[in-house]
Amino acid sequence: MSRLPTLQIPAAKAGPLGPQQKRFNTLIRQIEQARGTLAAWKENVPLYRQAHQHVLVPLQQELQAAFRQWLSALDILVDQKGWSKAERSTLRELICDSAQNMLLARGEDAGIKALYDKHADVDFDTEQREMTLVMKALAEEVTGLDLGDDEIHSDDVLFERMREGFTKQSAAQEARRQARAARKTKTAAQQRREAEAQQATQSVREIYRKLASSLHPDRETDERERAAKTQLMQQVNQAYAAGDLLALLELQLRIEQIDASHVATASESRLKHYNKVLAEQLEELKTEIQDAGIGWSVEFNLPPFTQADPRRLGEVIEQMKRAWRAELAQLQKDLRMFADAAATKRWLKQQRQRLARNGYDLPF
Repeated sequence: MSRLPTLQIPAAKAGPLGPQQKRFNTLIRQIEQARGTLAAWKENVPLYRQAHQHVLVPLQQELQAAFRQWLSALDILVDQKGWSKAERSTLRELICDSAQNMLLARGEDAGIKALYDKHADVDFDTEQREMTLVMKALAEEVTGLDLGDDEIHSDDVLFERMREGFTKQSAAQEARRQARAARKTKTAAQQRREAEAQQATQSVREIYRKLASSLHPDRETDERERAAKTQLMQQVNQAYAAGDLLALLELQLRIEQIDASHVATASESRLKHYNKVLAEQLEELKTEIQDAGIGWSVEFNLPPFTQADPRRLGEVIEQMKRAWRAELAQLQKDLRMFADAAATKRWLKQQRQRLARNGYDLPF
């Protein structure tokens, strides 16, 4: 159980808390919240993975099968008589647009690609190569990167080249920055910040030494106590290696090296050093939380930058289930409608208007 609440500095009877005391309290509250969020990601992603496999994957397979049936039905309709030029063009555009979306989202599918190639002016592979070349030229113009003279055949290769280019660009910029900094005399502010950083590191080192002195297992003759101290010393070493000031303070509380008044009576200067370390820990936790969220969205092929509360991932499952079931019901409704030519003509008119609103250049 976390001991962070014990580290909170209580309001003093003699007067209000100082700025560094207030900041200390704020930081440990924020770290406690961030720790809980990160723990929730680690705990709930495996549960989400299990629910996804048992609930969404079967529904997704059913939806994909219905979508293929829907595309095949459109393909059959194209070859039937009774359609105007505009209606037949709309049918082809719907096939190409929908097939392209599925291929981009789900990857290689020979059957879907064959339908696209049948109705498109340019086959899918050629279209994607041309789009990639356009994106490469645009990326070079916007970023100033040199992505090479050889032909890039896929978006994945293009994005990897861009990533490598940005990495090299950033490294070169950092090298130039460091070279300029080395030639300059450090300002008083820079010297002060370096001194503060050194003092903050020294604060962590002092706590580590106190813990190591108290917990050194070789100084313990009782086997049980030696095992307990060995385990605690492992935690101390891990916390020190990670620069985790709070973990070190919590360990001090646990072995009663300090009590609740220790931090409350610390000087503003000492608290300032503590706060610098705590702020760095909080930023690291935020980065870990962000990485966990991105990893989750990438693993389950969710839209980029999808935001979710890791404690409520079950709601994401339910939302997707409802959306996919509604999509499946609409596909099945369309399939039944295709048997009625008059209803299909009305539907095609609506689709033609939708495509026009979305910027498609339709020949009618």
